[in-house]
Amino acid sequence: MLIFRLLKESFDFALQALIVNKLRTVLSLLGITVGIFAIITVYSAVDSLEANIRNSVSSLGNNVVYVQKMPWGGGGEYKWWKYINRPEPTYSEFELLQKKMKDVPDIAYLFGTNETVKYRNNSAENVTIFSASHKYDKIWDLDLNSGRYFTEGESRSGSALGIIGVEVVKGLFPDQDPIGKEVKLLGRKVTIIGVFNRQGKSMTGQNFDEMVLVPSNFLRKIMNLDYLGGGAIMAKVPEGWSMDRLKDELSANMRAVRRLSPREDENFALNEMSLISSALDGLFSTLGIIGTVIGGFSILVGGFGIANIMFVSVRERTTQIGIQKSLGAKREFILLQFLFEAVILCLFGGVLGLLLVFVLIKIASAAVEFDFFLSLNNIIWGLGISAIIGLISGFLPALSASLMNPVDAIRANT
Repeated sequence: MLIFRLLKESFDFALQALIVNKLRTVLSLLGITVGIFAIITVYSAVDSLEANIRNSVSSLGNNVVYVQKMPWGGGGEYKWWKYINRPEPTYSEFELLQKKMKDVPDIAYLFGTNETVKYRNNSAENVTIFSASHKYDKIWDLDLNSGRYFTEGESRSGSALGIIGVEVVKGLFPDQDPIGKEVKLLGRKVTIIGVFNRQGKSMTGQNFDEMVLVPSNFLRKIMNLDYLGGGAIMAKVPEGWSMDRLKDELSANMRAVRRLSPREDENFALNEMSLISSALDGLFSTLGIIGTVIGGFSILVGGFGIANIMFVSVRERTTQIGIQKSLGAKREFILLQFLFEAVILCLFGGVLGLLLVFVLIKIASAAVEFDFFLSLNNIIWGLGISAIIGLISGFLPALSASLMNPVDAIRANT
C-alpha cells in the first residue's frame, strides 16, 4: 500500500509541477523528449537497417564459400589495386574445379547480365538475367511462389527455360499466369517454368524480384562466358567438413586449375559471410555510439532542468515536508516521494519522445518503402534511460528534502 501511496502522491505532484511551473517544466521535458527521440530514432534506424542487411546477407549462407576476383573485406586499407588485374572466375574453371573436388557435391557457377525481356507487346527493361549451373538451388534457398526448378537434364542440355521474379511478372503478365508462357530475351524464346516469391531488394547484389534465372548452358549457347568473365564459383560445406577444410581444398585446387607455382600469390579470393558480418558489427556499433552521443547532450540539458524544477519543488513544499515529518513520515518516504516525482516527470518526456519516434517511423516506412520498426527492446531502452535520468536528476533535491529538520521546515514559510 505504501508504494501505491508514494506513486499516487508523486504523480499528483508531477502534474502540479507541470501546471504551476509550466514553461520551466515544459522546457525541461523538451530536452528529455528530444534526447530520447534522437537516441531511439538512431537505435531504431540502425536496428532496421541491420535487420534488413543481415537478412539479405544471410541468404549468402553461413556455410558457403565464394570464389571471386575481389575479396569482400579484409580490414584496414582496401588494396583494390592489387586485385583489379586479377582474372575473373570462368565457367571452364568451374568445370575443372568440379571434377577435382568430387568430395564436394554442391558446387555451382553464377553469371549475370542485364537485358530487356519481352512478351508480346509488353517489355521489361534492364532485367537481370542470371545463369546458374544445376546445383545452384542446393546452395541458395530459392523460394518459389509457383512452378519448379530446372531438372538436371534441362540444366545439362541448356534448355530454354526460365524462372522469373514478381516485378518481371508485373511488367509482362499483369493479368495472366506466366507459367508456360514464352518470353523473348537475348534474341531467344524462353519458356517460364517458375516464379520467385517476393523477397524485396537485397543488398547482396541479387534481386530475385527483378530477375530471370536460366541454365548456364543455355546462356553459353548465346555468349562466351569464359571471354566475358564476371561470374562467381560457389561451394557449400559438405556434411562433416569444416569451413577451413573447404577453403583449403578450394585454395589448393584453384591454384592447380590456374597453374600457380608455390611461390606465386593467389590471384583469386575466397569469400564467406563471416567477412561481412565482422564489418557490419563494427559499423552498427559505431552508429549506435553516435546516436547515444547525439541524444546524450539533449538528455543532459533536460536532466539539469528536471533537477532545477525539483529543487524549486522542494523549496515550495518545505512546510509540507515539515508537517509530514512531524506526523511520523520517515526520511526514506520523503526521499522516495521526490525521486518518484522526478522519474515520473522524465517518463513524461520519454513517452512523448517514443511517440514521436513511432510517428516518424510510420511516415518514413511509407515514404521510402523500407521496413523501419520500433522494437520492444528500444522502447524499454527509452523508458529505462528516462527513469535513470529522473533518478540522477532528482537524487540531490530528494536527499535535501529528506534531511530537513521538521521544526525548521514548518517555520520556513511562516
